[in-house]
Amino acid sequence: MFTTRLISGIVLVILAIFFVGKGGALLFAVTALISLVGLFELYRVLGIEKRSVAAVGYLTAVCYYGILWFEGQKYLTLMIIASLMLLMALYVFTFPSFKTEEITGAFFGVCYVPVMLSFLYQTRSMHDGAYLVWLIFLSSWGCDTSAYCVGMLLGKHKLAPVLSPKKSIEGAVGGVVGSALLGLAYGAYFGHNMEEVANPMVACAIACAIAAVISQIGDLAASAIKRNHNIKDYGHLIPGHGGILDRFDSMIFTAPAIYFAVTFLR
Repeated sequence: MFTTRLISGIVLVILAIFFVGKGGALLFAVTALISLVGLFELYRVLGIEKRSVAAVGYLTAVCYYGILWFEGQKYLTLMIIASLMLLMALYVFTFPSFKTEEITGAFFGVCYVPVMLSFLYQTRSMHDGAYLVWLIFLSSWGCDTSAYCVGMLLGKHKLAPVLSPKKSIEGAVGGVVGSALLGLAYGAYFGHNMEEVANPMVACAIACAIAAVISQIGDLAASAIKRNHNIKDYGHLIPGHGGILDRFDSMIFTAPAIYFAVTFLR
């Protein structure tokens, strides 16, 4: 199991370096595909993956990425309202075919997976994005590793005892500090390439610290959904890791966190 997980992890890192490094249409397509697969995994957990409300969710996700690609952000509010209206129309005109939680779950899924994960592509598309986008990975993977190590060594106080008994407050703090230090080092080494970041070391450190806090919320949120529905993994697409949402659960949160953090810190 460990060997499978390790090999899959190495392959994922290589793929991330390739696709994120290339950016542009290739990263856009990969991000959109991952988002749709992740949305399907979530809908499957909610038991609506083959129902008409899921079709509305898939269509909304596709339209959202179409708007991003053609830079029509002014239509995003219209798209959100139209999607909600369509879901409510299904709810009303097929009543009582759908429960309220199925409608809200379909709408929530689009915001939770495609919209939030799209900030990986949006961060890469920013000015200096070729360097800033890696903060998403540093804050996510760096926080996981630092939190695990500190938690194993110093962890005494439970962070979320019911939801995740092994996570500790000490580990959570260690994850934030570790991510901040990684951001600091990254800013020190690559900062001279960032044209619009006034103080790269400080900006990268703060951005990673903020994202690390949010990353842990994302990790626990994904675990909470699984606990509520009595499943171990969202899928089996990635050997040793589970599904898309099992591997990208924290990154779903760090992507928008880094995007908005560096937007304001610049």
